[in-house]
Amino acid sequence: MISPAIELCSDEELGYERSRTGFVPGEGLALDDVYRLAHLPLVAPDHPKVIPSREGAAYSMGRHPRVYSLAVPLPTAALLRSAAFLELDRALRASPFSRKIAWSLLERRKDRLHATICGSLAVGQDKPPTIGDFERRELKSLGPIAIELRGLFSGNVNIGRLYLRVYPEQRDGANLLKKIQRTLGRRETDLYVVGVYNLTDDLDPPEAAALAGLIEHWWDRPLLRFQVDSLWLLGAMDDLVLDGEIAELVSLV
Repeated sequence: MISPAIELCSDEELGYERSRTGFVPGEGLALDDVYRLAHLPLVAPDHPKVIPSREGAAYSMGRHPRVYSLAVPLPTAALLRSAAFLELDRALRASPFSRKIAWSLLERRKDRLHATICGSLAVGQDKPPTIGDFERRELKSLGPIAIELRGLFSGNVNIGRLYLRVYPEQRDGANLLKKIQRTLGRRETDLYVVGVYNLTDDLDPPEAAALAGLIEHWWDRPLLRFQVDSLWLLGAMDDLVLDGEIAELVSLV
């Protein structure tokens, strides 16, 4: 159980508000090129809007050279016991765009749900990158980190993927996920999302309005609180981590 005294980062300190999908009343929602290149080939390979490959991009039908990243693991078993998450899931299944969600992916990915915090630590190599002794000591000094999940979220990039939002613990005024990024010499970011649902097609205006309404309804509602005492060093050859391997558990304690 996480103490209610633990302070979490707020929307003012994170990037979710500025990164939301800009729904336009009366208009549908089109899958963007990023999604059509990296995700649509994996969830609807025969869709006419699939971008199989692109010059200068590493993707070929959604697959790419192996990439290693550091990620916050999601305790899926606890999420699936969360009354709030189950209510959200039921609302999506009852929505007018339910038939355009790749429901079978949930079962395939349930043991690999995560939020990436340090992406592309290594690209195109067979072995995971080495994390030095100093960095490991710094990470262990943090101890367990409290996380709250809220939902639902659709961003202004990779439109077609629906996420849960991560609100990390703030300690002594510092966002602890930024401290991890700084420890590893990575760019500090303020948006950490768990991709859970994927669309298989564009949404028409009523469907887009229904999604916008669900996002608004669920924006401030907590789905799950948990503590993280280790991170995943994750290797994958697609952005959905369908072939993903957890190369190492990187301890925070």
